[in-house]
Amino acid sequence: MGDSMAWEPLRRELDRWQAAGRVARLWLRDDDAVEPTQALETLIGLAGEHEIPLTLAVIPGLTGEGLAARLASEATVAVAVHGWSHTNYGGPAGKKQELGGERSAETVLGELHEGLRLLQRLHPAGFLPMLVPPWNRIDAALIPALPALGFAALSVYGRAKQESPMPLLNTHVDIIDWHGTRGGRGEAELVAELVTELRDRFAGSDEPVGVLAHHLVHDAAAWKFLSALFAMTSRHPAVLWSSSAALVKL
Repeated sequence: MGDSMAWEPLRRELDRWQAAGRVARLWLRDDDAVEPTQALETLIGLAGEHEIPLTLAVIPGLTGEGLAARLASEATVAVAVHGWSHTNYGGPAGKKQELGGERSAETVLGELHEGLRLLQRLHPAGFLPMLVPPWNRIDAALIPALPALGFAALSVYGRAKQESPMPLLNTHVDIIDWHGTRGGRGEAELVAELVTELRDRFAGSDEPVGVLAHHLVHDAAAWKFLSALFAMTSRHPAVLWSSSAALVKL
């Protein structure tokens, strides 16, 4: 495991859950999968070693038979729809966004429908009808139309702030330092975020805690964190790593 002192706050929090006879629900999402890579092999192997279900947000417009063949035998890997092509239409001054903005709803929804049908065909066993918007952004006006396309859930980033027209399964702890090194964030900072989320759940929220990874940009720090997190939590009696399908009741 990593620096044991950095992990002590999480250990104490989980022991508190155990003493109270409670179990925290965690889930793992990894974005931007397209094709088999060594990084993807590392992620699948690490999750499999610790028996942790993995949800891959796959970019439909960039993927194909190669990834489908690699995942066909992975019973604990689910495939969600990561937009269409992960193209930024937000413009130079705006936030990055593919789903909405200046684009017509008809165009965006048409791409999403095509993406859903493509991944459903490529991954018949592991497909999950959940939309993961690129950059975790989607115009709110588009969300009510998603169920008619075949989507059963939506996954973005952050705690759910209001009622949603469809089930939400969000992520809450992103292990990548996007505004700095673009590699793994520090262990102590990530542990503190996890503890904050767990304390919120202990106080009454029933939202599962989602950990967000991006295997294609993982450096040594990111892999070290995931390895230590899995080692500490996978067999702790106060933790249940759940599949996304189970959490959205599909």
